[in-house]
Amino acid sequence: MKRTGIIFIFLVGFLTIKAQRVLTLDSCRSMALRNNKQLHISRLQREVAVNTRKAVQTKYLPKVNGIGTYQFSDKEVSILNASQKSALSNVGTHLTSQTGEVITGIVSDLVQKGIISIQQAQFFEGILETAGTSVGSMLNNAGERIKNAFRTDTRNMFVGSVNVTQPIYMGGAITAANKMAKIGEEMASDGVELKLQTIRHETDQAYWLVVSLKQKRRLAESYLQLIEQFNNDVKKMIDEGVATRADGLRTDVRVNEAEMTKIQVEDGLVLAKMYLCQLCGIPMDEDITLFDEDKEELEPTTGMTLETANDSVLLNPDNRPELRILQNTVDLTKWNTKLTRAAYLPQIAAIGGYTISNPSVFNGFERKFKGLFHIGVAARIPIWSWFEGRYKIRANRAATQIAQLEYEDAREKIELQINQNRFKVKEAYKKLAMTRKNVEQAEENLRCAKLGFQEGVMQITEVMAAQTAWQQAHTQKIDAEIEVKLSQVDLLKALGRLQ
Repeated sequence: MKRTGIIFIFLVGFLTIKAQRVLTLDSCRSMALRNNKQLHISRLQREVAVNTRKAVQTKYLPKVNGIGTYQFSDKEVSILNASQKSALSNVGTHLTSQTGEVITGIVSDLVQKGIISIQQAQFFEGILETAGTSVGSMLNNAGERIKNAFRTDTRNMFVGSVNVTQPIYMGGAITAANKMAKIGEEMASDGVELKLQTIRHETDQAYWLVVSLKQKRRLAESYLQLIEQFNNDVKKMIDEGVATRADGLRTDVRVNEAEMTKIQVEDGLVLAKMYLCQLCGIPMDEDITLFDEDKEELEPTTGMTLETANDSVLLNPDNRPELRILQNTVDLTKWNTKLTRAAYLPQIAAIGGYTISNPSVFNGFERKFKGLFHIGVAARIPIWSWFEGRYKIRANRAATQIAQLEYEDAREKIELQINQNRFKVKEAYKKLAMTRKNVEQAEENLRCAKLGFQEGVMQITEVMAAQTAWQQAHTQKIDAEIEVKLSQVDLLKALGRLQ
């Protein structure tokens, strides 16, 4: 039985430990960076920029394109007109008819002159008619073949072509496009870094808020115990007739106030933990425990102390990704001006390729696939555009000036922000040192008040005032410790060194 109880207690303790996840600041940051959707979007945008740059780089290389077409027409292209076709088809008939008329006239003339007889004339005419019919048929066939030879047969056309284009001079457009793509990639990378620092900053603030509320809850519990114990002492004194009922009412009110304060802190702690869980991408109702929430003294942020906060070497605004993005914007507008100018400069490219067609025209119109190679140079020279390019270049230069002014304005504000955060760090360290002394004094004051009350030389109100001062001192100490942490984080973010 005893062994079973030990196993049961062990299992309960194991499950309790397992249910509570202990998170450090680094683990919270890692989970927040891993689960933040906006960061994923920024990384995808960087991937887009990288592939865009690679795509623009290919503009230096020759482009090869293949084209294939088929076209059906209900009519074909005709080189001969209708009268010419008819003449070729009946060339023998027309020729023999004209020749027969001439020969018939000659024979008639010979008969009239008595050179030949009528019978001989009829014999010659029969021979000539037979020969003319045969020759006319042959000539008609020959004319028909000539007519068919002139047919193009373009109702079904097949054309294929492979073309190569190599840019030679594009007015600097390709170089400008590549520079702009490179700048776009840098801006996307800076955007990722900006999002990383923003997430780290938000996570740190949420983490230390939970730590602060957890310590304040512990303080509220201690204060409530302190008030309840004092309230019990007062009630005993009322029963003994040493204190009045009014004193008891005062302590009851103070107990109620302490309980209300504890409830408010607990509610705030629950909401703060839910917000931290949401940032980390874990269920908001999960019970988490922070590594620093039970520490009596919080250590300074790694890489940031009061001495390093005063180091002017660290104050470099150019470390801020926001400034790098603005500087890239300035450079982008400058290259955009060059790209605009390139559109109004001559452009030269080498072209070449191979073209094949059916019907082909290299040996008359043949129903065969035949092709040819070709090579040449193409040039485009803008002549007149009514000063369109000049106006666009002026507009781009004005955009560059705007971007430069925005960069300078942001740089001045960031320098001011850095100096403000430096003073906040110094002030937070001073406030922390003061609150620690105040805690020591408040504890000593409370001890003296309790002792004086027990000796009967101090009133209840004086003890309650000492208790209130004790609570305020500890609360201020907690706030000062958290303020040191947050001011350090703010300064690192302002410096662009929040890693």
